[in-house]
Amino acid sequence: MGDPKRSRKKWQSPPHPWQKDRLEREAVLMIRYALKNKKELWKMEAIRRKYRRVARDLLAAIAAGREDDPHIKRTMEAILNKAKRYKLIPEDGTLDDILAMDIERVLRRRLDWIVYEKGLAKTPRQARQLIVHGHIAIRGRRMTVPSYLVPVEEENEIHYYEGSPLADEKHPLRIAIVGLPEEAIAASTEAEKSE
Repeated sequence: MGDPKRSRKKWQSPPHPWQKDRLEREAVLMIRYALKNKKELWKMEAIRRKYRRVARDLLAAIAAGREDDPHIKRTMEAILNKAKRYKLIPEDGTLDDILAMDIERVLRRRLDWIVYEKGLAKTPRQARQLIVHGHIAIRGRRMTVPSYLVPVEEENEIHYYEGSPLADEKHPLRIAIVGLPEEAIAASTEAEKSE
């Protein structure tokens, strides 16, 4: 079995603590994407940084004339497939697209943002709350991690958890978020006509 790996932090704080333009940029991102603290932003930045570092190394190897090396080919194919799987680059993307990737592209792949974009929540903050409270599921499995990066194949599988009160289309919060289903509207108009 072996010993578990040593847990390491998955983020790196900025090299200088007080840079006004960086602080302002981070504040805007924190509000827009409903992040809990700066560490969440720095984790997403670390993910972006890893992709870019691998792309730079591959481009340097290609420039050095090692493009026929099987390891370089495998690594390039793997990094491009993974970036496409998470929709971080276009389907016909290249290493240059990975280098041009910005932090917002990574933030848009978080579960809380996708729940908001799909209309399952009115605001990113509400999306985060619904996820943490266990109202959101992916492929029928409850998901409680707002920072989960959603692959493309799971994007259409996001919905309300079937054991959640919000799974009922007539739940007041769901009506406030999504609106009434057509059957409920038709039934209420028929009831009004019969009176």
